[in-house]
Amino acid sequence: MSKHEHKDCHHLLSSLSDYVDGALEEQLCQEIERHVSGCEDCRIVIDTLEKTIYLYHTSAASEPPGVPEDVKERLFKRLDLEDFLPKAS
Repeated sequence: MSKHEHKDCHHLLSSLSDYVDGALEEQLCQEIERHVSGCEDCRIVIDTLEKTIYLYHTSAASEPPGVPEDVKERLFKRLDLEDFLPKAS
């Protein structure tokens, strides 16, 4: 990959979230698609972001919001923040 193409990666990836959300102008979308057609690294980043968003939406629909209590408790203990855990009755 040439130095110029690498610069394009950084420029285009700054708009990646809007691109995946479909919130970019058509001209910039075409520019990203043209770049991605020849840049495997950026294609992998876009694919990963799209899969992450999909997995988030499917898991959010099936699980109640919030962190499970056992996960929260382990996290607080690991970070030595046990004083901030709710007191057991």
